[in-house]
Amino acid sequence: MVRRAGPDVQELWRAVSRVLDPEVPALSVVDLGIVRDIRFEIDEVVVDVTPTYSGCPAMDVIEADIIAALRRAGADRVTVRTVYQPAWTTDWLSDEAKAALKEYGIAPPPSTAGGTEELIPLGRRRQTIACPFCGSLDTTVRSEFGSTACKAICFCNACRQPFEYFRPL
Repeated sequence: MVRRAGPDVQELWRAVSRVLDPEVPALSVVDLGIVRDIRFEIDEVVVDVTPTYSGCPAMDVIEADIIAALRRAGADRVTVRTVYQPAWTTDWLSDEAKAALKEYGIAPPPSTAGGTEELIPLGRRRQTIACPFCGSLDTTVRSEFGSTACKAICFCNACRQPFEYFRPL
C-alpha cells in the first residue's frame, strides 16, 4: 500500500499536544489523558478521545481544536471518535500534568491507582487537599462543584486563598 507524503503519526501527536483544554488551559488535551489514539485509516486520520465526563461541555470545542490542529499539520481528512470505554480516570494525568495544575493554582488529584475493591462508605469524609499556593493541609472544601463538573472549590485557612481542586475519578 502506497500512502501519499504527509505528516507521520508522531507529527500528529505533536500537533494535538499543543491543543489546550479550554476549561483548564494549563493542560493540553494530551496531558489531560483524553486523547487515547491517533492513527491512519485508509485516507483519513482518526483520533479517539475519552471525555473526562460523558456530558463534558468542552468536548465540542476540543474536537474542533483537534481537527484544526491536525489540518494545520497537513492532515486533510480528520475524524474524532468519542470512546467511553474504558472510562477516563484522573490516573491518566501524568506527573507533569499534575505539576502543571498545581502551578496554575489548581490542586491536583491524588492517584487512585492501586485502590482496593472495597465499597466506599456514603457520607462525608474529610479530604486532605494541599493548597497549591502555600502547601498547607489546613484547607476546607467549600463546594463540591466548581467552575466545571470535575473541580471543587476549596479554601486555604493558612494563606487565605481560595483555589480549585481537580477531583479524583
